[in-house]
Amino acid sequence: MKKYKTILLAGVVLLLFFSISAEHSAYAQGLPTIKGLERSNNPDDVATTLEIILLLLILTFAPAILVMMTSFIRIVIVLSFVRRALSTQELPPNQIIIGLSLILTIMIMMPTLTKIKDNALVPYMDRTITQKAAFNKAMEPLREFMFGQTRVKDIMLFANITGTSKTFPKDVKRKDIPSEILVPAFVISELRRAFIMGFAIFLPFIVVDLVVASILISMGMLVLPPILISLPFKILLFILVDGWHLIIGALVQSFQT
Repeated sequence: MKKYKTILLAGVVLLLFFSISAEHSAYAQGLPTIKGLERSNNPDDVATTLEIILLLLILTFAPAILVMMTSFIRIVIVLSFVRRALSTQELPPNQIIIGLSLILTIMIMMPTLTKIKDNALVPYMDRTITQKAAFNKAMEPLREFMFGQTRVKDIMLFANITGTSKTFPKDVKRKDIPSEILVPAFVISELRRAFIMGFAIFLPFIVVDLVVASILISMGMLVLPPILISLPFKILLFILVDGWHLIIGALVQSFQT
């Protein structure tokens, strides 16, 4: 057994020796190139490669951009509040809520997306503007949308946190506020509005729960969970007032003010 271990060890040592020798000889003679990946002296080829890398990078951050810089935050939180207020557990399922949120987000953001396409994407594809100019023009409609939904108080909060408020001129304009301050301010403003709308949605359903709980206590039915009795009444109330119509209408109109 020891004999076989010695032979195996010797074979491994020889294999490492030959691989190191081959590596040194390859470096000495120059590494072979793969067809299609040779070194290019043409700047256009390098620029095209960088554009592809940048496009892949943008696609990687696309979900974060969709969530953090659009109306998706408010919509998905409000719809989640509706489900919790109804106490319907997983109805509607997460796929339905996220899908409806995406559709409403695209509908609300369509004017902004159209401006991005006309001002940035089409000129860049036509090679009439540079990549940097296209990025700046694409950010302008997004910044305009976020400024319309962001409180000044939240902007100043992050400006004070980062210390950039000291560099602001006396007459501060929108162009003086960088995007790294605007985006988090927009997010917390959206969270605040979403929770306000969620609170307003919860109120009528809490009243139904209180009424049902009071009736059950007065009847001495302390063991029976009130949610079992209040759930059908909450669903009936939601249907009678045409709840989905009211909530979706209020959500869309909240971005138009």
